[in-house]
Amino acid sequence: MPNMSPVKTPMPEQEPNIRNKNFEEVSLGYTDEMAVQEAQRCLNCKNKPCVNGCPVSVRIPEFIKCVSEGDMEGAYKLIKSTNSLPAVCGRVCPQESQCEQKCVRGIKGEPVGIGRLERYVADWHMKHGAPEKFEVKSNGHKVAVIGAGPAGLTCAGDLASMGYSVTVYEALHTAGGVLMYGIPQFRLPKEIVQKEIDALKEKGVEIQTDMVMGKVLSVDELFEMGFEAIFIGTGAGLPSFMNIPGEGLVGTYSANEFLTRVNLMKAYLDGYDTPIIRPKNVAVVGGGNVAMDAARTAKRLGAENVYIVYRRAEEQMPARKEEIHHAKEEGIIFNLLRNPVAIHGDENGRVKAIECIEMELGEPDASGRRKPVAKEGSNFEIPVDCVVMAIGNSPNPLIRSTTEGLEANSHGCIVVDDATMATTREGVYAAGDAVSGAATVILAMGGGKEAARSIDEYIKSKESK
Repeated sequence: MPNMSPVKTPMPEQEPNIRNKNFEEVSLGYTDEMAVQEAQRCLNCKNKPCVNGCPVSVRIPEFIKCVSEGDMEGAYKLIKSTNSLPAVCGRVCPQESQCEQKCVRGIKGEPVGIGRLERYVADWHMKHGAPEKFEVKSNGHKVAVIGAGPAGLTCAGDLASMGYSVTVYEALHTAGGVLMYGIPQFRLPKEIVQKEIDALKEKGVEIQTDMVMGKVLSVDELFEMGFEAIFIGTGAGLPSFMNIPGEGLVGTYSANEFLTRVNLMKAYLDGYDTPIIRPKNVAVVGGGNVAMDAARTAKRLGAENVYIVYRRAEEQMPARKEEIHHAKEEGIIFNLLRNPVAIHGDENGRVKAIECIEMELGEPDASGRRKPVAKEGSNFEIPVDCVVMAIGNSPNPLIRSTTEGLEANSHGCIVVDDATMATTREGVYAAGDAVSGAATVILAMGGGKEAARSIDEYIKSKESK
């Protein structure tokens, strides 16, 4: 019997005033009964609009039907046929603006909880499923992947499934990219990410860490080593600042640095000596998911007051609604229609306050959002001992500056053919944030999949000549 409830089966969560003091996962996941109940809300539409909303084309109605029938391993195999990182995607994908936005059940109620079910299936497999066996025959060709983030790992996994020998070069000491250094433990446990990476290694993907490409090895040298194609998935790790007075004071961080120290370098654990300020009053500048992550992390580090400072209104915030909701529940204070103009320090060069000016919304700008306009004479200060800038990132220029024939646009993003992910250098492909600028995990994965298909076609075309 279909479940015609107009609302999703609720997801169990830690209580807000408990979870804002620990780094354990906020959402606790569905039980078996909850998963079946939610799966039975799916109408199994013939035209599958939800699949069209997924950048990696997960076979959504098919896997959900398996869940409704209690066939969790079958559901997992269906997801894995197009998605290399299901446990990750089930937790961090913006389903509300992708697959779930297309769900027919959303017309007269809430859409099916596709992301929640994907997470459930992936977690079920990790606990109960048989070890995956990979019997892929080598095709004798080699491909190099630069960057072990979502785009690189997806491209590597798909190529390995096709029989390619794939070596991934990662600059940091741990693979995973933004999944490891950017997204906090309470949203995406690192053990989950590591299990997904280990599964790729079982498939035959080789990952070499501590390899700063462009310094250790160049693209030209990779070709000389026998690699027939190269994929670049180096992300967008270069932080942006506002260029206002005081950004050099002790206690001012980029969100990248702040989150990397906490997530990758484990500053939140007593057993690690990673240096980080444990602030009492924090201002996080920005309105995206990274700003929410930084603010909620600061709260868990023991901050008494954490302020989101954003120059637009809440409805214009790019962060996921779920992340905004969780932040509010956890006691984050939203200072909206406010824009920083300076950071003030004490006699020791440490942050003591952030000066802001009130804003009002004017006419729409090029993005279609109403442009914030400053109110003259409305300046005020917020006493803080830490400021985190979460206003965006751009691609690191190292690879493109050391690779001849690789073009970039005015924003520093690598130029590619949208249909194939081919760059302006023959045999070199790119996708993810290195191409788009800071975006979502699933969009990076979609680009990685497309690049893998194109690389396969490119090498086969050379072979046939």
